[in-house]
Amino acid sequence: MSEREDRLSELVRAATVHLLAAGGKDTPLWGSGFFVAPGWVLTAAHVLRPHLAAGRGTVFRVRGEGVDAEARLAEWLVTDPRSPKVPLAEDLALVRLTGDPDRHAHECVWLSDRAARHSGALKACGYYPGPPEAVFRMVDAEINGHEGTYGLIIKPDIDFPNGMSGGPLLDPETGAVVGLIKSRRKEKDGGKAVALTALRRFGETYRTVLAAHDRWHGEEPVSESGDNWIDLQGGPPAEHTAAWTPRDRRQALALLAELPQPPDSPTVRVAAMEARSHRKWAGDTPELWSWRDGHGLLYEGTHPLDPLVFLRYLKLVEAHARARGADCTALADWIRRRLRRDPRPHLHALVSGAVLPDELRPPPDDGPERVVISYPGPGEGPVVALLLDPVIGAQPVRFFWQIWYDSGDGLPEIHRTDTSVHGHRPDELVQALRGPLGGLLREEDRKGHPVPLEVALPAEHFDTAVHRWLFDDIARLNDPGHLGARRRVVLRALERRGEPDRLWLDRWHGMSAVTRFQGWRMPPPGAVDAVGYRAAERDRIPVMCRPAGQGVGRVAMQHALKGGHGVALWHLGSHPDRACLPECDTLHARVEKFLETLGSLAELPDRLRRVRQDISEQRGDSAWAEPLALLYDDPRRPLPDEDTEPVDAPL
Repeated sequence: MSEREDRLSELVRAATVHLLAAGGKDTPLWGSGFFVAPGWVLTAAHVLRPHLAAGRGTVFRVRGEGVDAEARLAEWLVTDPRSPKVPLAEDLALVRLTGDPDRHAHECVWLSDRAARHSGALKACGYYPGPPEAVFRMVDAEINGHEGTYGLIIKPDIDFPNGMSGGPLLDPETGAVVGLIKSRRKEKDGGKAVALTALRRFGETYRTVLAAHDRWHGEEPVSESGDNWIDLQGGPPAEHTAAWTPRDRRQALALLAELPQPPDSPTVRVAAMEARSHRKWAGDTPELWSWRDGHGLLYEGTHPLDPLVFLRYLKLVEAHARARGADCTALADWIRRRLRRDPRPHLHALVSGAVLPDELRPPPDDGPERVVISYPGPGEGPVVALLLDPVIGAQPVRFFWQIWYDSGDGLPEIHRTDTSVHGHRPDELVQALRGPLGGLLREEDRKGHPVPLEVALPAEHFDTAVHRWLFDDIARLNDPGHLGARRRVVLRALERRGEPDRLWLDRWHGMSAVTRFQGWRMPPPGAVDAVGYRAAERDRIPVMCRPAGQGVGRVAMQHALKGGHGVALWHLGSHPDRACLPECDTLHARVEKFLETLGSLAELPDRLRRVRQDISEQRGDSAWAEPLALLYDDPRRPLPDEDTEPVDAPL
């Protein structure tokens, strides 16, 4: 082991602790953990689970070098505390020292900003029971595989004893802690670990803890031996002005930690893409909860990009925060000083001239009136599409699903595909999609701009009330949890996948030029034929007071689709097969008044969403619109063809 690795080992030893009951000196060891911020300890959830059965508020002890303090569980990722096994992706717990954390001086590990999982050599650290007290141990280990989204496989021929679970895994090359020991294999060497990218699953708590971590390291703390984490990290020396050094990173992250947190994940992604001149990073985009996470996207492998890319990102973050009233003086001053040190003045305009793209500028102040958000056309913003394809021959009906994501800046990509054998009944879809679709929607939502959801179904299933779906079992009292109240939810015709026909395109382009609309009662009086649908004026939006998936309504909807109509409204409730009821006239009158509020076709989905939100919040006389479904089928963004390769399919 080199001298540098010896010194790093001393730092990680000083930050590592063991957990035990709040009793006397000889209390049995529960497991290990390590400080990630002042007063914050990270450990494995399974270390605590057996001891907190009586209550999560149970007080226990945290002991390490120079630290012996009471603590409580702050938060863990466990979804079922009664289960004897904790899934790998849930095996993290954050522990908080009780009282004032400043009373306990301690070391904190350095956590990388990159989301990539580690492979290769590292040091496994932790405590194990030994008379008379717990004993610290560090062993050489190696990661030679990954499991799931957050799992690390520790290579065999490495033995670590009971008690080290929850301890840190140190990457000696980068000088960062990259994982947490989960378990050793029974009757075998090696084991499993959790990548610290799983910390992002704590959401708001992750933001809080990592901001405290970055502020602490930003103060350049020095251990009793005179060392600190940054000076011992691999990378170019501090005086290297043409490279982004560990000291640059420490200062940048400390300054970002002082700013208001970003409003949403897409804001961070857009800023990072703009800094990288729209060159995409390798792999999938991880969870982006903080400005720190965006900084972690500015690498190629383990190597940081050019310093001007980082400075451009910081300049964009500064502009975003300043436009919303934040004090960015310290960040702006440091950007200016660091830019002066760069030896390429002819390139400095990449930083000094950086301006916010349109999607990151603050919305106009329009007073109390709610702003209507236009539905995105091709290249105008992100859209999530859910394709529900009936299983051939299944009785009752079952669906296979596909989730597609169009970021608006390139070809859409398939996000997740149904891997079930028999598909899902309609009543099973919400539960099946809660994780993959609900997670994607939350990740892509911008503050005040939830991403739209398109659900593609065969026309005979248009009466599926997707706007009533609820992905949250428990929603906040002031939060309309139903999909249709929270975001723009529209239906599309699955049979139209692939290249659009001319009739459909011509009608869409004609309607896109119209600024005033009126309803067109569908089916028209008399025989239900196709001629009237083709000849309808471009300012007419078909409205049906009956379901679209059965009887006369199904025939009418098929004629509308064949006649090129891409927009329609219909009532999901029951209806006599032929004659209308008196309330049908009332519905058509209310829809007519509603359509008068439109200034463009692209306003329709958000106008309907606002009415659905009013219904959800029991505000105003809007209940008439609750059973309304909306077809909004833009031929300029056709659904992927059934026979097209997924990665190349247009959406």
